[in-house]
Amino acid sequence: MAASNVFERFFAHDITSIAPRIVDLEQPIQIVGMTVDTNLKNVFRDIPALGKRFAKYKQMHDIPNKRLPWGFAAVSKGMDQEKGTFTYFMGERVTTIEQVPDGLKAFEIPAAKYAVFPIRPKNRFGWPVAIASAKRYIYTAWLPNSIYEPAGMIDDFEYHDERSVRKSNPEIDLYVAIKEKYK
Repeated sequence: MAASNVFERFFAHDITSIAPRIVDLEQPIQIVGMTVDTNLKNVFRDIPALGKRFAKYKQMHDIPNKRLPWGFAAVSKGMDQEKGTFTYFMGERVTTIEQVPDGLKAFEIPAAKYAVFPIRPKNRFGWPVAIASAKRYIYTAWLPNSIYEPAGMIDDFEYHDERSVRKSNPEIDLYVAIKEKYK
């Protein structure tokens, strides 16, 4: 058995039997946060480091115009399949991106059609494995066998809200930007 399968069984719930919700995001989601350029080899190092840097920033500075109820998004975009490189942006959901504090960047998640997959790690340490396992399944099995293909604007985004910080049964939604094939 491959090491990744052992980790997936310990840390992640199986999503292969779950049909995603298909939603049309009517309004863009605006976020303010930080970004890192990474690759598949370094992603498990780079994203936690970015998270620590962003958390430290938030301890020392307020982010203006935070939207209530609380929401946090982490966007993957620009995946280069040959090189395995992409940009990862994490940020707090805000009501406007007109005021962006020094040291932060703004990003607007486009209004579009998305396949939404629930991600449920088996414990609080399982987020990276659960998300990676879900993305692997979505991009290598679900998308190729569906009537959809990547939309090409962003790859996907994780949406964290009050469910993601529950002590028992935490959950996030993974939104994958899609369009119907052959259109």
